Amino acid sequence: MVGVGGVVIDNGRALLIRRGGPPMKDEWSIPGGMLELGETLTQGVARELAEETGLEVNVLDIIEVLERIFPAPPGADGTPGDAARPQYHFVILDYLCEAQGGTLRAGSDARELAWAREDELAKFDLTVAATRILRKAFAMARAKR
Repeated sequence: MVGVGGVVIDNGRALLIRRGGPPMKDEWSIPGGMLELGETLTQGVARELAEETGLEVNVLDIIEVLERIFPAPPGADGTPGDAARPQYHFVILDYLCEAQGGTLRAGSDARELAWAREDELAKFDLTVAATRILRKAFAMARAKR
């Protein structure tokens, strides 16, 4: 499955969401979701950011392409899931974005929103990949200034 994400950096802070559904329910992450059939990558990023955060964004540059494979869940009896049959396999393209308008609000799959400076990322208990992508996004945003 192809996923897209958008990192909005504004006033030295990145916009994060707390996911409202699986996978990664209740975890902090980069806003984004699944690409829809016939949608370009940048259209998908803009749509997902609007749905999850209420922001209209200008999609700038690609930050990174990554792959996330979630193993099958354990059985009801506690037996491990079948490693040969993952529950999810995502290829995710994350982009640097700039806010162009809209009204900030948690929507769609986002339960909560937060702005975080680069030195505050650790308190959100982000995945290693999300932290790496956010640090790259901060560096890209600094270079654009």
